Amino acid sequence: MNARRSEIIQIVNQRYRITVSELSEHTGVSEVTIRQDLNYLEQLGYVKRIHGAAVAIDNDDIAQQMEVRFGTKQKLAQRAAALVEPGETVMIEGGSANALLARELAEREDVTLITSSAYIAHLLRSTNSNIILLGGVYQHQGESLVGPLTRYCIEKVHFSTAFIGIDGFHQDTGFTSRDMMRADVVDAILAKQRRNIVLTDASKFGLIFPSTLGGSIGAFDLLVTSQDAPADDIAFLKQQPIELITV
Repeated sequence: MNARRSEIIQIVNQRYRITVSELSEHTGVSEVTIRQDLNYLEQLGYVKRIHGAAVAIDNDDIAQQMEVRFGTKQKLAQRAAALVEPGETVMIEGGSANALLARELAEREDVTLITSSAYIAHLLRSTNSNIILLGGVYQHQGESLVGPLTRYCIEKVHFSTAFIGIDGFHQDTGFTSRDMMRADVVDAILAKQRRNIVLTDASKFGLIFPSTLGGSIGAFDLLVTSQDAPADDIAFLKQQPIELITV
């Protein structure tokens, strides 16, 4: 995929909706070329075309999400991995940046990983890391495990640090998820009252989804995000009871 089309994917995910004319102005190519690009990206499942514009696709396909802003997410994963000490047991809930983090930690072979993501467990199948996959109801698209059994498993296992994935952040709502069942899993993790870390790139800022995670921003100890996050949101977060690391 060429650089322009990769940039279009990033812009659509950041803005959620953007017109063809805005994309043309931003990239410096004609609207005809932009329409061709959007047709191509829609066929691959990266964006959805509507009349005169493109919108982001709301889905939980982690493999597809990892293709978006891959370099940024890789840097976030490497920085987050540095927060984990040798010998720790770590819970990784889900999401594309967390999948990359899991791979970073698994390659170290000095950390035990617990996850409710079947995708992450499969991603690490060729490593020698100690991996615990929790039980539950399998969500086919996101490859996550959810429900009462997952909550029960979380109650019975022990870990020192948890990494949480989010779908949106807004100053009015805090961290949110599009999936109520995954939000329920996050609540069970937070109830353990360990070190809880949100790992996300800036594309999630400004987005609001139905389920609030944790009730308040203060339910989390640390946010690791990319340095291109909106300045007003960063200023807001610095006033909240949460530590902030930008990469």
